[in-house]
Amino acid sequence: MNLVLVEHVDGAATDVSLQALTLAAGLGGETHVLVIGPGGAAAAASVPAAVVHVAEHDALDAFAPDAWASVLCGLAEQIGATAVVAPGTGRATDAMARAAVRLGEPLAANCISVTQGDPLLLMRVRWGGSLLEEARLHAGRALLTVAPHAVAPVAAGAPGSVETFTPEIADADLVVRVRDRVAPPAGGVSLADAKVVVTGGRGVGSAEGFVVVEELAGLLGGAVGCSRAVTMSGWRPHTDQVGQTGNKIAPEIYIACGVSGATQHIAGAKGAKKILAVNTDPEAPIMSIADYAVVGDLHEVLPAVSAELRRRRG
Repeated sequence: MNLVLVEHVDGAATDVSLQALTLAAGLGGETHVLVIGPGGAAAAASVPAAVVHVAEHDALDAFAPDAWASVLCGLAEQIGATAVVAPGTGRATDAMARAAVRLGEPLAANCISVTQGDPLLLMRVRWGGSLLEEARLHAGRALLTVAPHAVAPVAAGAPGSVETFTPEIADADLVVRVRDRVAPPAGGVSLADAKVVVTGGRGVGSAEGFVVVEELAGLLGGAVGCSRAVTMSGWRPHTDQVGQTGNKIAPEIYIACGVSGATQHIAGAKGAKKILAVNTDPEAPIMSIADYAVVGDLHEVLPAVSAELRRRRG
């Protein structure tokens, strides 16, 4: 039996969580799902699993990784799960790492496929997406996370049944807990949901230089992203960063402007269906992986594209 941790937002399972269900299907057997906290009951209604377990407790109103690990381990033991699978997000990976310590088992992160057997045969992403590793997992209970946007999500569907329970949460499990959140600027399209993302890198030159990036993103109904070099320079907030240590995105088209294309950055954007790169350096790493490339100054290219879009719409 498999147990899948499903994260949810606004009463719906996240896309990466549905990808975790796809990975779990490769293990065979019956699949149970765990959803935690407020909104879990609403999200459970569209999760296709034999049983969806909804953990409700006042202490779970805010993310607490040790509490999540405690609930996850307790339920895995209760139902006799031989494998626990989770989305490869920051929160889920944090909880899974703590669960691995509690269970004394290894954690295989960023998996893209799994083949049944003893040991399990895994394919997983390493080094920011630049390497595929074939590994064999020797464990009493397999603990896996799925690499975001590396496998197709399962289609939403009704569960076989939904069971709500109140777990026991120890005070020690609440020592690390989210106390506050910094809300992103109101309005616009989020990086996670955007079909078009226009990102600026060090080549933009300054915070003021992002005006042309924002203009194009606005005309395309997209979101604005940036590279780590930009956030380190203080030009944009970390919430805008695309990359291994930022947001992992999967737009229809990714427009990278003045971005060199370091491995860590590409790790966050590899889920894009198409990549368009604008760079003055034809030898920049991103140019070799782009579906379309424009060699030129972004401060000339982007305004020209924006002007043409306005002309055609006018």
